[in-house]
Amino acid sequence: MKTRCLLVLLFSATLVSSSFGEDVESRLKALEDRSAEQEKNLQEQKKAMESLLPATRTDLLSRQAGGGRLRLLDLSLDALVAAGISTEDDESLQTLQGGGHDPRKRGFTVQNIELSMTGAVDPYLTGEAHLVFFLDPLSGETEVELEEAFLTTTSLPYGLQLEAGHFFTEFGRLNPRHPHQWHWQDQAVINTRLFGPDGMRGPGFRLGWLMPLPWFSELHVGVQNANGETMASFLAGEEFFEERPIGNRPFVHRGVKDLKDLVYLVRLDSSWDVTDVLTAKLGLSGLYGPNATGPNGETFIYGADLVVKWRPGTSQRGWPFLLWESEIMKRDYRAAAFLDDSDPADVVDLAATTLRDWGVYTQVLYGFHPGWAAGLRYDYATGSGESVGGRPADPFRDDRHRISPLVSWQPSEFSRLRLQYNYDRADHLPDKEAHSLWLGAEIMYGAHPAHTY
Repeated sequence: MKTRCLLVLLFSATLVSSSFGEDVESRLKALEDRSAEQEKNLQEQKKAMESLLPATRTDLLSRQAGGGRLRLLDLSLDALVAAGISTEDDESLQTLQGGGHDPRKRGFTVQNIELSMTGAVDPYLTGEAHLVFFLDPLSGETEVELEEAFLTTTSLPYGLQLEAGHFFTEFGRLNPRHPHQWHWQDQAVINTRLFGPDGMRGPGFRLGWLMPLPWFSELHVGVQNANGETMASFLAGEEFFEERPIGNRPFVHRGVKDLKDLVYLVRLDSSWDVTDVLTAKLGLSGLYGPNATGPNGETFIYGADLVVKWRPGTSQRGWPFLLWESEIMKRDYRAAAFLDDSDPADVVDLAATTLRDWGVYTQVLYGFHPGWAAGLRYDYATGSGESVGGRPADPFRDDRHRISPLVSWQPSEFSRLRLQYNYDRADHLPDKEAHSLWLGAEIMYGAHPAHTY
């Protein structure tokens, strides 16, 4: 009897245990199924969100190419503003400070607000576009410029590289640089005189060849349109001649009939490591194209530039350093004969002539402490061949001297403060000399490259 009861109890316990175990297992399985379903829902939601990104961010910023990812778009904004005083009034400063992005107003000048977009188009091309905003110093109106927009090849053979679009002409050191890349706050006097207020740039193409030599040497050849306000020494435009006629000559419209109506560039860059801490770079440039004085008008511009940079092996963050830059350039502006006898009381009869202008700037910048630099620049410009009304009275062809000491402080790689004094001596000024003091501030946002020395 006892044995039968014991067996009944054991059998009952086994049934209960089995039932309990099955219940636990079923609950665990239900939880696992629920967790898997939730994970599946999360993955579907994630895929749905990612499918929206190509229209907003992913497709704009990057693209898969083979096994790598190309960065398609880097955005940046660079702001240059200045405050200053001068012995010249605002009207006179427009010619004394002839660069379009120079400080050129008593009080405050919004020199240059540059929006830049750079990146890869595909594995074979990169692209750049730079839009510039600034305030007209006299009217206060907002001005907008397409500074550059071009494509550059990345994989041509034999050391070749092609650049096509709207871009700065690769002449000398200063002209191809954007204003935020200048060490001084204003462009050199001779650059303003030969290339106009906004530098020489235009639509066309440039082919570069990295030559197979023991030292760095690159040859550039290019072709660009000759017309437009940024082609001051060539076909320019009627509006430009109303403000700054070359030699005060009348403007004559010329269209493009054949290849001789374009502007042609050749430039050679060479660089050597003189010692472990000393580098030298020499450049030679030449330009040829038609000008706006008549069918036979033509312009030649040629120049040389030299850069010597010293930076010891023990430098920290690039300091200390010593940088010496110099450029010399000359323009032969062959003006065509001009006759306008439509008004017998005011006949204009100008003989063909060659207006020659040349100038130089040389500047030394010494980085004496991390973030701090001091420098001195000297400008000289002169010429021969009379402007209509006389060369001494022509603010863009008279004899000019400028001395500009500078102190610069960079709190970080993307901000800068500069204090610059200009002493100008110019024939067109009533008192022959002028004094100006400019305090400039710069800030950069985004993926813009930091300043280099």
